[in-house]
Amino acid sequence: MRGLAARAGGWSARHRWAAVGIWVLFVVLAMGLGSAAGRVDVDKSDQLKGETHTAAKIIDDAGIKEPASETVLIQSGDGSLRASDAAFRAAVTDVMKAVDGTREATGVTSPYTTGTISKDGHSALVQFDLRGDAETAGDRVQPVLDAVAGAQKAHGTLRIEEIGGASMDKQYSDAFGNDFQRAEYSAVPVAFGILLIAFGALVAALLPVGLAITAIMATMGLMGLVSHLQPMSDTANSVMLLVGMAVGVDYCLFYLRREREEREAGRDADAALRVAAATSGRAIIVSGVTVCVAMAGMLFTGLAEFEAMGLASLMVVAVAMVGSVTVLPALLSLLGHRVEKGRIPFLRRRGRAQGPSGSRFWTAVLRGVLARPLVSVVVAAGALLAVAAPALGMKTSQLTLDQEFGNSLPIVQTYDHVNQAFPGGSEPAEVVVRAKDINAPEVRQALTDFKERAISSGASRGPVDIKLHDAQNVALVTVPLVGGSDLDKAGESLRKLRDEVRPATLGRVDGVQAPITGNVAGNQDFNDQLLGSVVPVFAFVVVFAFLLMLLSFRSLTVAITSILLNLLSVGAAYGILVAVFQHGWGASLVGAQGVGAIVTWLPLFLFVILFGLSMDYHVFVVSRIREARLRGRSTRDAIQHGVVTTAGVVTSAAVIMVAVFAIFGTLSMQSMKQMGVGLAAAVLIDATVIRGVLLPAVMALLGERNWYLPSWLRWLPDLTHDESPEPVAPTRHGEHDRLPV
Repeated sequence: MRGLAARAGGWSARHRWAAVGIWVLFVVLAMGLGSAAGRVDVDKSDQLKGETHTAAKIIDDAGIKEPASETVLIQSGDGSLRASDAAFRAAVTDVMKAVDGTREATGVTSPYTTGTISKDGHSALVQFDLRGDAETAGDRVQPVLDAVAGAQKAHGTLRIEEIGGASMDKQYSDAFGNDFQRAEYSAVPVAFGILLIAFGALVAALLPVGLAITAIMATMGLMGLVSHLQPMSDTANSVMLLVGMAVGVDYCLFYLRREREEREAGRDADAALRVAAATSGRAIIVSGVTVCVAMAGMLFTGLAEFEAMGLASLMVVAVAMVGSVTVLPALLSLLGHRVEKGRIPFLRRRGRAQGPSGSRFWTAVLRGVLARPLVSVVVAAGALLAVAAPALGMKTSQLTLDQEFGNSLPIVQTYDHVNQAFPGGSEPAEVVVRAKDINAPEVRQALTDFKERAISSGASRGPVDIKLHDAQNVALVTVPLVGGSDLDKAGESLRKLRDEVRPATLGRVDGVQAPITGNVAGNQDFNDQLLGSVVPVFAFVVVFAFLLMLLSFRSLTVAITSILLNLLSVGAAYGILVAVFQHGWGASLVGAQGVGAIVTWLPLFLFVILFGLSMDYHVFVVSRIREARLRGRSTRDAIQHGVVTTAGVVTSAAVIMVAVFAIFGTLSMQSMKQMGVGLAAAVLIDATVIRGVLLPAVMALLGERNWYLPSWLRWLPDLTHDESPEPVAPTRHGEHDRLPV
C-alpha cells in the first residue's frame, strides 16, 4: 500500500506502543514548554493599522499610561430639576465626596468646573480616573460603584448612574464571564453523547473525543511557544477550541467508522485497519491540508486578532490531522475488537441496522436524485440561491452596546441615557498630538483652533478637552462626536475631523503628528482594513483549495465543482445570517433579535472557517465515490455507493458540528449568536442539501466528465495513489465503462 496515510497507518499499527508513546510525549512536551514560555497576547497598539495604530504607538513610545476614566451621570429623569437648582448641586457634591472617599479615584472634577452640563440643563457629568493600571481597573471599581449606588439612594428623585471602561468590564465579567467557559465545557459532553448514539459503544465513542481533547491540549501549548512570534488572544483560544473539537472528532470518526465497516464486511482487524489507513486516512490528509490552507487565509488580513485566530486554527487542524493518521491506528490496533466494549444495550448497532448497503433513508433519497438529476440540481440550487438572496443586501457594522446586549445589562441603559444627554460623550474621539515642543506658540494656537473648529464644523457639540503632557511633548484632545451611538452619524463626524478640521488647524504646523483614535475611529480603521483584505483572502483560499482538489483527485471537473458547491454553501449561510440578524426574520426562534447589521468581522471569518470545514465532507464523499469507480463500478453506481455508505458518518459528524456551533449561538452576545447560528446553519446545509442532493446530481449529469483532466495538465504530480488495493468488484450489467487514465 503506497501513500503517506497508508504508510503512516501501517507503521503505527506495527509499532503501536511507540506510536502511542510518541503522541503522549508530544502532548506533554507541548503543554510543558508552552506553559514555561507563557503566552504573549495581542497588544492593543498592534491590533490595527492606520491612525489607530499610530496613535497607540505615540502613547506607548511616550510612556504615557492613560488611566481608566469613569463618569457619573446625574440627571433629572422627570425634568423637574435643573443643574442650577440647590437639590441638584447637593447631589453633585455628595457624589464627588462619595467617589473621592473610596480612595480608588483621582482627579474628581465638578461639572460646574468642566462645563459638562447638558444643553437642556437637566443632566451633568462628574468625571474622574481610577488609580492603578487601567487593564485591571475592573477588579477595583466595585467600591466606587457602591459609593455611587449609595448616592442614588440618598437622592431618589434624581438618576445617578456610573459608566466607563472599568465599570463596563466589571458588569460584562459578572454577567458573561462564564459564558464562554460554559460553551467550551458543554462542547465535550455534547460531542460524546452524539458519538455514543452513533457507535453504541463507550470505547468507540471515547476515542474521537480523546483525540480531539489531546490535540487541543497540545495546540494550547504550541500557542504559548508561537505567541512569541505571533501574539495570541483569548478569542483565538476559543476559536481554536471550537475548530479543534469539530475537526478532531470528525477525522477520528471518519477513520473509525471505515475500520469498523471493513471488519463488519468480514475482514480481519489488520486488513480492516490497512483499508481504513489507505482510504479514510488519505481523505483526512487531503481535507486537513485544505482546511489549513483556508485558515491560513486569515494571515492575509493584516489584523492581529485575525492572524492569531488563523494561526491557532491552522495549528489545531494540523495536530488533529497528524494524530488521526498516526496514534489512532495504533490505538485501534491495540484495542482490536475491544473497541466495541461498553456497548449500550438499547442502542442498536447502526451498521447492522442499516444493512450492508448503508443508510436506507439516503438510499431512497439518492434513488430519486439519480433518477432525475437535472430536476434535482434545479430545485436544490434554486432553493439555496433563494436562501442566499438576502446576502446581496448585507450590511456590516460594529455592533453598539445596545445592539450587542439589548437591555439585559443596566449599563446599557446608562449608555443610552448619557448619549441622549451628551451625544458622543460615551464614544469620544481622541486626537493624539505629538510635536517637537508641545508648548510652542504655533502648536498651542493650532490646538485652540482645532478645539473651536471641531465645534463650529458640526463634528462635535463639545466640550472638547485638551490634556497636555509637557515632558513628553504630547497632547491628548478628547472630542465628543455628534451622532453618539449612531455609528453612521458618528462616522460622518469623524470624517469631518480627519478630512476638514485637522488639515486646517494642526495640519498647518510643521512636525506635528495628530492621528485620531477612539472607538469610532478604531471601528472605521478596522472596517477599512478588513474590506481591503477581502479580495486577497478570498483569492488565496479559493485558488489554493482549487489546486489541492486538482492534485488530490487529478480531475479538473471535481476541482471546479468542489469550489462552486462550497461557495454556494457559504452564500446560503450568509443569506440566513442576513435574514435572521439583519432583518429579524425568525430571530426569536434562536433567542436573538434583528439588529439591522452583521458584525463586521463575521463574513470573512465565516468564509474562511466554512470553506475549510466543508471540505471535510466533500473530500470524504468524493474519495469514496472515486474509490468505487476505480473498483469497476459505473459512475452513477459509484455515486450511489459513495454517498450512501458515507451518509452515516457524514450525518454523525455534521450533527456534532451543528451541536457544538449551536452552543455558541446560545451565548448572550449578539455577535456570538451570529457566529454560532451562521456556522451551524452552513454545516447543516452542507451535509444535507449539498452532499446529499446537489453533489450526486451534478456528478450524475457530468458522468465520465467528472474524471476529466486535460492533456496539458497531465504533468501534475499524482497524489491519488492511496486508494484501497482491494480486489475489483464484479462488473454489473451495463457497467462495462472504465475510468479513463
